[in-house]
Amino acid sequence: MGTTGWSAPSGPDAARRRGLADATGLTVLGGCAVWSLITATARAGRPEGMLLAVLAVVAGYACGRIGAALVPVAASAVAGLGGLCLALVSPHGVPAPDTVAPLGRAGATAALLALSAGALCCAAWSARRRALRIAWHVPAAGTVVLAAVIGSGAGAAACAGVVLYSLAAARARRRSVGLAGLGLATAAVAALGVALAKNALPSVLATPLEDRLSPHRVLLWRDALRLAESEPALGVGPGRFADFSPAPAQSPLPDGKPHAAVLQVGAEQGVVGVVLLAAAFCWLLYALWRSARPTQVVLAAGAALTAVAAMASVGNALSFTTVTAGVGLLAGIATAEPLADGPPHDVAAPADVRDGQR
Repeated sequence: MGTTGWSAPSGPDAARRRGLADATGLTVLGGCAVWSLITATARAGRPEGMLLAVLAVVAGYACGRIGAALVPVAASAVAGLGGLCLALVSPHGVPAPDTVAPLGRAGATAALLALSAGALCCAAWSARRRALRIAWHVPAAGTVVLAAVIGSGAGAAACAGVVLYSLAAARARRRSVGLAGLGLATAAVAALGVALAKNALPSVLATPLEDRLSPHRVLLWRDALRLAESEPALGVGPGRFADFSPAPAQSPLPDGKPHAAVLQVGAEQGVVGVVLLAAAFCWLLYALWRSARPTQVVLAAGAALTAVAAMASVGNALSFTTVTAGVGLLAGIATAEPLADGPPHDVAAPADVRDGQR
């Protein structure tokens, strides 16, 4: 069951391109860690959160690459079912105000559910037999029901999107188009959040969004944007948002975060930090594009990673080690290399192979 799931050739040119993707990822993640240390030193900040997130992504990525290289179906299935177990045993592990209405559990629980759905879809597309593909899509679809049962509206929406995108990828031939769409969707969500914080949206759009997100969350975003604009070079220092913003203290259970990854990094690490964060997400898409896995696996994983990125744009999902490790794990599964040369997997078409090498 675990020996299938490859579509791209492993010739010297293809391996060189995928090696370049890995080197790019190490450079970007290393840059994130180094820049957090620089800004922490300059602003007496606390870089441990960023360093732990980078370490979790790298560790998860390595585990995913190794596991999927050995047993693609089993590794994906274990990752998906493990994520569901984590979401079930610790549904209250997300600190308020990220767990309250109207967004529901928009933090770690929703992100874990989306990652689990993506991993189960990867397991389905890694299987050779049609019956197994259908069988693994069933628990993937079940994540939507599970999210609704535990009260995660954001998780239910994200899981539904991942599963539908995975099913739509059945006839996909050009992964570049699908990945580009996912990248644009993430950029649109992040830009919408920044525009709302800057009060640059028309009232007909801003009012319902603010009501949906809650005025307190938007107030956090506006404080973060104000700090980012006042300290564009180095920010106020990693982990120091609550030291400069009065908004977190106004929450019943403050966690000291603005609940928006882009705005938090901009406020605490300046423009360079935002560029590095964007580069990290772009690297994930680039690594997926160069992956040796079938296009269906790549797009299913890409949809789940995009869902997490969207939730991180309006919440604090990336503040949890389980989520950042899960992101790395799923990315590793979707970009794993075959251990030996073999015939292309029957899910992928020749056009997919050519597209992944362009």
